[in-house]
Amino acid sequence: MTSPQPSVTCVVADDHPAVLDAVAKFLAAAGIDVVGRAQDGEEALALIEERTPAVALADVRMPKLSGIELARRAKKLSPKTSVLLYTGYGDEALLTEALDVGVGGFVVKDAPLEELLQAVRTVGAGRLYVDPVLAGALAATSVGSGLPQLTQRERDVLRLLADGLSNEEIGKQLFISAETVRTHVRKAMDKLGADTRTEAVARALRFRLIA
Repeated sequence: MTSPQPSVTCVVADDHPAVLDAVAKFLAAAGIDVVGRAQDGEEALALIEERTPAVALADVRMPKLSGIELARRAKKLSPKTSVLLYTGYGDEALLTEALDVGVGGFVVKDAPLEELLQAVRTVGAGRLYVDPVLAGALAATSVGSGLPQLTQRERDVLRLLADGLSNEEIGKQLFISAETVRTHVRKAMDKLGADTRTEAVARALRFRLIA
C-alpha cells in the first residue's frame, strides 16, 4: 500500500478579503494545506519566513509590498518557497520584471478555480506555471538583440517544461528518453546562463524563444 503524497503547503495573499477567503477555502477543500492568509505584502512575507510554505499565492498589486518585491525578498528568506503571482491581463511589463526576479509562475485572476489549483500544484512540485494567455502576452513583449540560439528540440523541451511536464512526460511526448531530456535542459540552461530549470524557462519566455 503506497502512502499518500503530502499536500502542498501554501500561503495565500490578497488585499481583497472576499477574494482571499474564497481562494483560501477553495484550495483547502481541494487538498492544499493553506498555512496562512495575508492581506498585504509585509504580512505575507512574515508568514512565508515563519512557515516556509512550498507556494505563496500572491496578488501582484498589494499594499506595503508588491507581489514582485515579495518574491524578491522571499527568495532570500525562504528559498524553498515559490511565489505564484495572481494577476490581470494587462500587466505585461510587470510580468517580464517578475520573470527576472525568479517567480514560480503566473495565473490570471479570472481563470477558473480549477486552473488556479493546477497552477498551485505545478509550482508546488517545483515547476514553472505560466497561464497560456499570459505566455502569449510575454511572447509579444519587446526584448533586446543578441538572443541565445536554442535548437528546435531545446525549445520544444523548454516549452513542455513551461507547461508543467516532468522529464519522463516530456520524453514520452517527444519520443526520447528522460536522460536525453535532461541533456537538452542542461544545454539550454548553459546557453541561457540559467542556474535552474525554472530560470531557464523564465528566460526563454522573456526572450521570446518559446511561447
